[in-house]
Amino acid sequence: MALNLQDIPRVKTITKSDFLEQYFKPQKPVVIERFIEDWPAYQKWNLDYIKQIGGDITIPLYDDRPVDYRDGFNEPHAKMKLADYIDLLKREPTKYRIFLWNALKEIPQLQNDFSFPDFGLRLMKGIPMLFFGGQDSYTFMHYDIDLANIFHFHFEGKKQIILFDQKQNKYLYKIPHSLITREDIDFNNPDFEKWPMLKKAKGYQTELNHGEILYMPEGYWHYMRYITPGFSMSLRAMARNPKNFGQAIYNILIMRNYDNLMRRIKKQKWIDWKNEQAIKNTHKHL
Repeated sequence: MALNLQDIPRVKTITKSDFLEQYFKPQKPVVIERFIEDWPAYQKWNLDYIKQIGGDITIPLYDDRPVDYRDGFNEPHAKMKLADYIDLLKREPTKYRIFLWNALKEIPQLQNDFSFPDFGLRLMKGIPMLFFGGQDSYTFMHYDIDLANIFHFHFEGKKQIILFDQKQNKYLYKIPHSLITREDIDFNNPDFEKWPMLKKAKGYQTELNHGEILYMPEGYWHYMRYITPGFSMSLRAMARNPKNFGQAIYNILIMRNYDNLMRRIKKQKWIDWKNEQAIKNTHKHL
């Protein structure tokens, strides 16, 4: 048995008005296949190019270890020179990923390789973020703290994506006071005996190739697995739905600080309690 996933719709290219009408207003995901072929990045951006222009930079790395109460919010698990990391990606599978890296600040010349697309949403231009991963590395199922609209541009290789909207929360074993599901769920091959409610969740899937853009609507859960080594860039626009915007403010100002406080006070007991609650809260819908 597999997850109940439909393929994300695909278009070759799209006008601003069609994007707003068909995908943004109804908050539906879409893959746009050929929108950036006129960007220099489309030709230039691959692992070798990034290594050549930024190899000496020391970058933060993350792996798939479970959350530990001693870890700060988004605190890296290791650091490495970018050139050494890219060599590692090309040599062998590795769990190490670069996550939420503002590479354009550290390698300003990358800014010449793309332009901000006009999809009718105001993009936050100060924070284009890059994400890198090795074969079979993945991000836990999560959604973003600011519930932004996200445009995810993929470069080099292939990436598997699974999405769920917020209406699926009650089936996903969501951890309370956080933005993730249980970390021991393998969304690539879920154990339905252990996680029976996942059978009821309805989501989306696709594989992203070089130069394709995925639009993820506000607050969508996403799991991303690198089928081959590669990297992606995310551009974001603030949540426009007032409920989502309010939730984003709450997450940033209250939830995150409350969670950090409880980790300091209760330590691992707090993490263990949250993991237990995820099962209790989800199985009450069985």
